[in-house]
Amino acid sequence: MRPAWDKGFRGAAMADEFLLVLTTCPGHTIAAEIATAVIDQRLAACVNRIPGVKSWFRWQGQLQQEEEVLLLIKTTRARFDQLETLIRALHPGEVPEIIALPITAGSAAYLQWISENTAP
Repeated sequence: MRPAWDKGFRGAAMADEFLLVLTTCPGHTIAAEIATAVIDQRLAACVNRIPGVKSWFRWQGQLQQEEEVLLLIKTTRARFDQLETLIRALHPGEVPEIIALPITAGSAAYLQWISENTAP
């Protein structure tokens, strides 16, 4: 039996409202700065920091390998443009990875919490 506050999960209708944004950072310091600023400015409700990501990519014609920190950022589409601007301002990379994926379903209570914690 679900608690009274949990109305189940929201489905595809929410795909346009909630986002999971991924960005990689060159180290823990930058990752922490971005995560803190994002939460302080209410551009996301939660940021998970995953260290030890090994990335391979081509940059300026050369194969690169970097140890990075992945940030998983839970936000809303309404806050995405400001979030992207902030990440670009704090990230030292010329072309930082900023990828937004729609959250197509989730706990109604959790999605409500995202909404509440990203309200300007």
